[in-house]
Amino acid sequence: MPGVELPHPRTGKLFESPVPAGAGWPGDPATPRTAVATTAAQVAAMADAARSLDELDAEVSVCRACPRLVEWREEVAVVKRKSYIGEPYWGRPATGWGSAQPKVLIVGLAPAAHGANRTGRVFTGDRSGDFLYASLHRVGLANQALCVDAADGLALNETRVAAAVRCAPPGNAPTPAERATCAPWLDAEWRLTAPHVRVVVALGGFAWRAALQMLRTGGVTVPSPAPKFGHGATAELDGVALIGCYHPSQQNTFTGKLTPEMFDDVFRRAKARASAGSSRTGRPRGRSARRR
Repeated sequence: MPGVELPHPRTGKLFESPVPAGAGWPGDPATPRTAVATTAAQVAAMADAARSLDELDAEVSVCRACPRLVEWREEVAVVKRKSYIGEPYWGRPATGWGSAQPKVLIVGLAPAAHGANRTGRVFTGDRSGDFLYASLHRVGLANQALCVDAADGLALNETRVAAAVRCAPPGNAPTPAERATCAPWLDAEWRLTAPHVRVVVALGGFAWRAALQMLRTGGVTVPSPAPKFGHGATAELDGVALIGCYHPSQQNTFTGKLTPEMFDDVFRRAKARASAGSSRTGRPRGRSARRR
């Protein structure tokens, strides 16, 4: 129930569900004074004005611009899954996380209701995250495979992970309007990391389309017709490589459509391409990036 405090599974500190900004949750970038976007126009303006990843992450983590998503993520945080009934749920948007100067940027769809919506860190606390971070660990892009909560010691090596939509959506299906409202947050994340990024890995067809739009908005030349998604598909776009990968959903991993070997191959290629790529600091990055 709202107002009930429960202990964080690792730190033992008591929290309400959803977690109030600045309450001390591991990795919480916000404070009670962080500005809150409540409309699509406010998201666009705040994302465009963000001058650091810390500022961007704080504002993302308290966003309330999509009423349906806010209602759903907070309902899940209160009702919970039976196996997590004794834990507090984050119940807020999941920010990007990892290196502040990434050579590899991984783009996914949206947080899982009982994964990142519970733990507060994208791709953490569910089987998709287990699959992802185990692969990143095997290829040397993460310091460990363990990814159970936001205080578990996981760190990424020149890699950052972000979702195209920052709130857990009902049925894992954000509406077109919700996708459009959230897009400026990803655009800002690209603007703030673009000088370093040499490879973008898109997990699934939706993430591929979101990544193409992110790049296009950021000033990268995307040909028409746009490159098509496929597992292992690669597009070279103004010095950045976009690599497609099947999403590590249970449907894909349980059926063998995506195997650990297939996943590792994508990230080995991404790591090699990032290490071999040249500096891209001179590449144009779009209107927002030119503002000072």
